[in-house]
Amino acid sequence: MSILRIGKVAINVLDLAEARRHYGEFLGLTETASAPGTAYFKGWDEYDHHSVILKENDRAGLDHLAFKVRFPDDLARIESTCERFGFPVQRVSAGSRIGEGEAVATTLPTGHRIEFYQQMERVGIAVGNTNPEPWPDDRRGVGVNRFDHVLLTGEDLEGVTRFFVEGLDFHQSERLINKEGGLLASFLHVTNKAHDIAFIKGPNGKLHHVGFYVETWDDVLRAADLQSRHRVRTELTPSRHGLTRGLTTYFFDPSGNRNETYAGGTFPHYDNDVVTWTEDEAARAIFFHGREMIPSFGSALT
Repeated sequence: MSILRIGKVAINVLDLAEARRHYGEFLGLTETASAPGTAYFKGWDEYDHHSVILKENDRAGLDHLAFKVRFPDDLARIESTCERFGFPVQRVSAGSRIGEGEAVATTLPTGHRIEFYQQMERVGIAVGNTNPEPWPDDRRGVGVNRFDHVLLTGEDLEGVTRFFVEGLDFHQSERLINKEGGLLASFLHVTNKAHDIAFIKGPNGKLHHVGFYVETWDDVLRAADLQSRHRVRTELTPSRHGLTRGLTTYFFDPSGNRNETYAGGTFPHYDNDVVTWTEDEAARAIFFHGREMIPSFGSALT
């Protein structure tokens, strides 16, 4: 099975016009298409038609996320894997969304809908791929390079980790465990990033945050400057995670969905050992500099 990477996330927003300004003008994503109640966006350094879909809804949170596979036959193999794990399976027809090919969809034991697709329209990166400049002249706002990862909440972290590791050939890069050895957090990757998807213990079906990649610590700092300048609700000023070693700042879109700008982080290989953090060091694992939990971190979910 050849899963290439996490490919897109669809986010429910309360007001599409406000969300367009946040993701387009503040974060600097480019709008590539729209339909009634829906807008499609991509980062300047992404080749595919879109990586973020905004869907106007009366509730914020995650609509679905999707992984891109390498070969058409991978869809059938994933369908069989989902059935083997007892998960419901649905085929999504090509053209159901702008620019997208056929997909296989399922629902995780944590209540999240995920899809797998092989085809999406290609539009190219903003700087081109022949003698490219390091960044585009018309980069706006934070100017995030790409959609990077999601963090979700759920009850059955062991079950969802088993599905990704044993069923989809992901690798668990890091984990947070309680005194009994039970999972409190599970970080999973299929590329050489610290995580493509991660889960923390919490209510099923909730979105914790959507992470966007920037290149350097200075870019994270600039993102925080812009958060203050544009009165964006901020949860964490520039800091470092112990988990993943990532450089980070957390803030919220106008609908209350948490976003992250993320730089650095570890680049694990499949034969690496799993890095383990213990519950007594949870605050340092998440907020390495402050070493204290922020109350909203576990409660502000959509």
